Amino acid sequence: MPPQAQLFITCIADTLYPQIGEATVSILKRSGVQVGFPQGQTCCGQPAFNAGMHQQARQIAEHTIRVFEQTLGEIVIPSGSCAAMIRHHYPGLFVGDNVWYARAKAIADRTFELTEYLVDVLGIVDVGARYPGKVTYHSSCHLLRELGVDRQPRLLLANVREAEFIEMPYTDECCGFGGVFSVEQPEISAAMLDRKIINITTSQAPVVVACDAGCITHINGGLHRRGMQQRAVHIAEILASR
Repeated sequence: MPPQAQLFITCIADTLYPQIGEATVSILKRSGVQVGFPQGQTCCGQPAFNAGMHQQARQIAEHTIRVFEQTLGEIVIPSGSCAAMIRHHYPGLFVGDNVWYARAKAIADRTFELTEYLVDVLGIVDVGARYPGKVTYHSSCHLLRELGVDRQPRLLLANVREAEFIEMPYTDECCGFGGVFSVEQPEISAAMLDRKIINITTSQAPVVVACDAGCITHINGGLHRRGMQQRAVHIAEILASR
């Protein structure tokens, strides 16, 4: 039996970047995975959680748990922030409720970010990708700090044929998005984005690879407003290239 996985697509990818979902499915199928897509899935609840609206976040979490409880296999998410929300914060939303805590923990234990799933669960570091050109890498905050995922995307990028990887200075610095942070603290967010774009320019790579659509949106917005030619893309788009 091939391994089974359920795709959690995320709000931003579903709304703005359907190609990320398509690339993710392509990579997983190429890796021998049978991919499911629960139609009832919605938001993971992270925006409400980050805004301090934990009761509303819990309601969304309950829905997500009910949807994915009916499925088999790991839950794979092309987003470090959404994966971190489910893995680390879902159980915390239900402390004191033994029944729901157990259900949240069971879902959390099945949840993996895409590159983490490929490398750590499937043991795959080469997905047969080919991308001729220079690329650099932005380390998304939730992916790096909450999930501890950094080695995995770098291993996968290192095995992309014809790609020249260039390390970005201060790659682990936040791009300034942070979800509601960029709305609540726009001046600080803009200053952080300015610094990130300076570091992208220093790398001289035309393509910035990231694992979170929020970072990609924020960085591309800054690049576009400055009339710059560089662009940010999701790692799934690079890994799906042949």
